[in-house]
Amino acid sequence: MIKTAVARRYAQALFELLDQSNIEAMRETLNGLGQAMKDSAPLRHVVASPAFGADEKIAVLAELGDRFGGPPTGKAFLSQLVKKNRVGFLPDIAEAFGKIVDQSKGTQQVRVSSAAALSQAQQDRMKTRLRDILKREVDVTFHIDASHLAGLQIQIGSTVVDSTVRGRLKDIQSMLTRD
Repeated sequence: MIKTAVARRYAQALFELLDQSNIEAMRETLNGLGQAMKDSAPLRHVVASPAFGADEKIAVLAELGDRFGGPPTGKAFLSQLVKKNRVGFLPDIAEAFGKIVDQSKGTQQVRVSSAAALSQAQQDRMKTRLRDILKREVDVTFHIDASHLAGLQIQIGSTVVDSTVRGRLKDIQSMLTRD
């Protein structure tokens, strides 16, 4: 809980510092750095280890930020994270920053997962239908998960609508084993 609150405060502060032209670039940079932190044990080691000085940590993060196309304000922000020993919050800050950006644009993030790839026409219909239902712009990302067997799983914020065969089988199993 505390980690989430800290991440939100840092994300909000960064959002207020940036001008409109740099917001999307910073979002991509934070997402890239957050994913790199999750995926790379050596990176986590460098930023967490006291064997590396603050200047070395800042240099590593600045280089990665440059590779992701981060604005100059982003470098200063990453430097502050290192100095305040908050760099471990980077994945959470990236998530919170994305939510703030979406909220400011009036956009809703939606994740659609299907067993097989959807055609472009199906994707377009899905986007239009979701926009009509939610009465706001949607940013839909499509994923393929063969374990669904068939059907769709739609995630809107913390709400999940599961019409997959796997989801229905789990529902049936829980009904049969309940007692």
